[in-house]
Amino acid sequence: MTIKLSQILFALPQYLLPHHLLSRIMQAVTHSTQKTWKNILISVFCRTYQVNLEDAAQPHIESYASFNDFFTRGLKPGKRPISRNSESIVCPGDGIISQIGSLKNGRLLQAKGRDYAIVDLVGGDEKTASPFVDGCFATIYLSPRDYHRLHMPVAGTLKKMIHVPGRLFSVNAATTAVIPNLFARNERVIAMFDTALGPMALVLVGAIFVSSIETVWHGVVTPPTRRAIRQWDYDSKAEQRQLMRGEEMGRFNMGSTIIVLFGKQAVNWLEGACAGKKVTVGEDLGCKM
Repeated sequence: MTIKLSQILFALPQYLLPHHLLSRIMQAVTHSTQKTWKNILISVFCRTYQVNLEDAAQPHIESYASFNDFFTRGLKPGKRPISRNSESIVCPGDGIISQIGSLKNGRLLQAKGRDYAIVDLVGGDEKTASPFVDGCFATIYLSPRDYHRLHMPVAGTLKKMIHVPGRLFSVNAATTAVIPNLFARNERVIAMFDTALGPMALVLVGAIFVSSIETVWHGVVTPPTRRAIRQWDYDSKAEQRQLMRGEEMGRFNMGSTIIVLFGKQAVNWLEGACAGKKVTVGEDLGCKM
């Protein structure tokens, strides 16, 4: 793979940035409810990224309490219909497929010429990684203009959640091409589910200016960030949460990347599901093997 000079110049200075300090500042800015300020922010953002508010449940910027309220906006009913093919695996988010395929020797493709280990992605625990070593994955990048709520690819029962602290490098194409082990270095939240297809993990990867990651069952997981890995086990029936296919499971307060993991011989990705393809919540992404 040939890395462009522009990609290097964009990515390398990020090593020097105070990632979490910048994200805390961004959190304060984006959660401000000062009416004039938040309306200016939303208006400038919509123009810069050509955001289409026609699909939003609240199409008027004055309706949002803060920029973050706008950024995590809901959609009008029916705007993201879930595939009627009950056997399919549906896309969990709006965005672009960064990479998709099978793990090889326990490694996922990050970009051409770069891969990383599944055990590093899930926080270094071999037991957590083992169901996915010979499995398959899909990495979906959510750009700033996209819908930032995340949904279930298949129905599942929540078994475990892990918060892995880390850096907050950008996750766009330029940075994934340059910075090794990017998704295994950034702060992330891993949600583990039991499904009819076997184990499934949804990895919500933080990025520069991502002020927080939250799930529907826990609320805000980060911030605050921690130095040590945190884990929540949902073993009892009282603690377990069943989520239906297409149901909302979490969101990014500012945008990032979601990685979907299945085990060996569980899923066939659709032929048209390839790197660079634009995708939306609820469309077919694969089918059971």
